[in-house]
Amino acid sequence: MRADNSQHIIEAARRRSEYTGSKAIQALRSLDAAGEPVTFDAVAKQAGVSRSWLYGQPDLRAEVERLRAAHRRAPTSPIPARQRTSDASLLRRLEAANTRVRQLTEENRRLRDQLASALGEQRAERITRDQARGQR
Repeated sequence: MRADNSQHIIEAARRRSEYTGSKAIQALRSLDAAGEPVTFDAVAKQAGVSRSWLYGQPDLRAEVERLRAAHRRAPTSPIPARQRTSDASLLRRLEAANTRVRQLTEENRRLRDQLASALGEQRAERITRDQARGQR
């Protein structure tokens, strides 16, 4: 009578399944991090698994569909979702830019006034000098 080795086969299949799942998750993460479109075909190629296997894994299938939908909403944005700028951050940057524009506008006004004064003084000196030459 032969020994029942099915336990070893079952264990090997479980390890292989876990390894394949981890490769698929890593492929999902790297595609998203690179800002590339996340599709079943791209994930399958990068992970070295079949598309039919991906479709058969409910958690992976849901994640591919979620990332694919997110990419469709922002087709021009190659930036991964976790790295995109938040609305609050954009508002702070806009406020800072507006403050800087106000500062530069005021500085330009002061510089124009100083330039006008300097040019006026130069003109007055030139007129005074020309009048002094004319009286001699």
